[in-house]
Amino acid sequence: MLDPRLLYTLDQEVADSLAGEEPVLVHLLDGYIDAGSVVHGLSRYLLEQCEHDVLAEFDHDQLHDYRSRRPQMVFDTNHWASLTDYSLVVYRLLDANDKPFLLFTGPEPDTQWNRTSAAVLQLAEDFGVTNLLTASGVPMAVPHTRPTLVTSHATDPNLATGNPMWIDRVQLPGSFSHMLEFRAGEAGLVGRGFVAHVPHYLAQTSFPQAIVAVLERITEAAGLAISNDDLDERAAANLATIASETADDADFPAVVAALEEQYDQVQATDAAHVPTADEIGAAVEKFLAEQDPPDYRR
Repeated sequence: MLDPRLLYTLDQEVADSLAGEEPVLVHLLDGYIDAGSVVHGLSRYLLEQCEHDVLAEFDHDQLHDYRSRRPQMVFDTNHWASLTDYSLVVYRLLDANDKPFLLFTGPEPDTQWNRTSAAVLQLAEDFGVTNLLTASGVPMAVPHTRPTLVTSHATDPNLATGNPMWIDRVQLPGSFSHMLEFRAGEAGLVGRGFVAHVPHYLAQTSFPQAIVAVLERITEAAGLAISNDDLDERAAANLATIASETADDADFPAVVAALEEQYDQVQATDAAHVPTADEIGAAVEKFLAEQDPPDYRR
């Protein structure tokens, strides 16, 4: 393997500011399942809410397949007016109490996953990171009118207890964040993730309610102070929009009512139908095929 450190450049001044801090590292990468825009929306929200500086920038030209995910460009009359460029960055963020933490975000690498994960884990070692956190959203048969369920996973199973019944054991196409968590566990670090259950009929839209749910789990796990007031307002506005847009749909109330009944039964009995591996795999493949390319502009 080529030296992983050659994949990124480090801002030494920002690095020096982290001396002795032992921050957590949150990794949120676009490109895999992102129902409700949980990954992309949470990354943007953290950057909106927290003072931040670039700690390390990866040489994304080594990691991106431009013919697979082409940059979006705008042609205006007789010239190219803009280009949506790509960046893969580790930021240093400060929470409301000026506590630093790291955010690794951008498009998921197309190549060199082992080398990139080694680079991230080397950065973790350099800055005393012992905990890596991530979040995602998956489409599920749940109603938007009930609290968002969250399934957790961790390198230490004792940190991922009390999950809603979802799946037992299944083989799925992995993501870079999944690999990073796995490699972190091999290196003796703690990796944790929080998966929001997004109503399947809203999977292709932004669902702030799910972003709130995973943000609360991340801040609790990391001991961070990050307000979710703006997200709460967006969630309330989103629910109002859903109600307005579905007001004339005669079938929609019955669909939601059936999902509510199923949700309430599951919550009351702590039991649910566990989908088969084929059902989960087919749902994941279908969702991946339907995804639109995200907007990577910051």
